[in-house]
Amino acid sequence: MNDRELVREAYSEALKGYKEGGLPIGSVLADAAGVIVARGHNLRVQTGDPTAHAEVACLRAAGRRRDWPALTLVSSLSPCVMCTGTTLLYRIPRVVVGENKNFLGAEDLFAARGVKLTVLQDPDCIELMARFVREKPDLWNEDIGL
Repeated sequence: MNDRELVREAYSEALKGYKEGGLPIGSVLADAAGVIVARGHNLRVQTGDPTAHAEVACLRAAGRRRDWPALTLVSSLSPCVMCTGTTLLYRIPRVVVGENKNFLGAEDLFAARGVKLTVLQDPDCIELMARFVREKPDLWNEDIGL
């Protein structure tokens, strides 16, 4: 799969979270050939776990691995500082983001550590997140620590 197709898969995960009453943020992890090795979506509301962000859920689903430096993390939304830190911890060298208009995560940390970051500004990712922020501003603010 190419970057746009991978973002579509992350968006699919985001829709799952939205339909479950949670936050519409999704993530996939792909190998160098573009094959998805793990998926996840934000489960913070559904599980009551404040660390169950989409990227963390995706990495948990990936299990124990030794090939982290050969993988690409894809997220429907720019990763927060916690998810960015987790990505850096496992030395994932490449991150693809669906959008950063509704939330600009810790992208500066990726740049400082040499992570290749691609932001696609996918219209569906932008619209879904904007709709959620309008519909549930209190839940969104809780998620980002406001």
